[in-house]
Amino acid sequence: MRRPRRRRRTFFPALVLAFSFAASCAVKPAPPPAPAETSVRPGVNDAYRADSDPEKWTQRFEVEGREIYDERERIVAAVGLSRGLRVADVGSGTGLFTIPFARAVGESGRVFAVDILPEFLEHVRERADVERLRNVETVLCTERSIELPESSVDVVFVCDTYHHFEYPMSTLGSIHRALKPGGELVVIDFERIPGRSRQWTLDHVRAGKEIVSEEIASAGFELVGETALLRENYFLRFRKRPAR
Repeated sequence: MRRPRRRRRTFFPALVLAFSFAASCAVKPAPPPAPAETSVRPGVNDAYRADSDPEKWTQRFEVEGREIYDERERIVAAVGLSRGLRVADVGSGTGLFTIPFARAVGESGRVFAVDILPEFLEHVRERADVERLRNVETVLCTERSIELPESSVDVVFVCDTYHHFEYPMSTLGSIHRALKPGGELVVIDFERIPGRSRQWTLDHVRAGKEIVSEEIASAGFELVGETALLRENYFLRFRKRPAR
């Protein structure tokens, strides 16, 4: 008596499922990198590169009648540094604020003088040596980055330098990374108000306070205060928001 023939099982559905699962787990090609930020003000720093003599710029920056110089002591006090803090003076220039910041944070603190010109940084090193300040470190930055490690500073100070950021969003991104959680960004720059500001300011400064604040907020910061201290300049304080 013949045995009934067994029906041959088919595994096609299982194979299809396995193939689909493997395909879904396959490594997908990375998306193309975002296009690099374009310059918002080409050549804005050419004057410094063309003549980087620190003595010349000291005579221009550190002179009576320039509001930032006249109010330097009150500005340092308003920043509110304490012993042990790590501070980045971005656009340190001739060291007008680097030196008093170094005194304010003491030997247990650190001040990073950040600038795009090696000549300015050498000048700051010499000033720190004369003052016997061993807590000053110079950092050569680029037009797109302040070149500081992640979560390395408590405060970033930017005085009359934001309008020299040729790539503001890239630079702000590097500032955000360099700040510790809850770190603060202090920005002092020229008020740009048509009909009220000097013509030099209107011609030289790219954006006013409102646009600057919007750019900084979009880079991951929140405005926490404005200090009414200056006439030609505004004084804004931002705090780093946690990354989402």
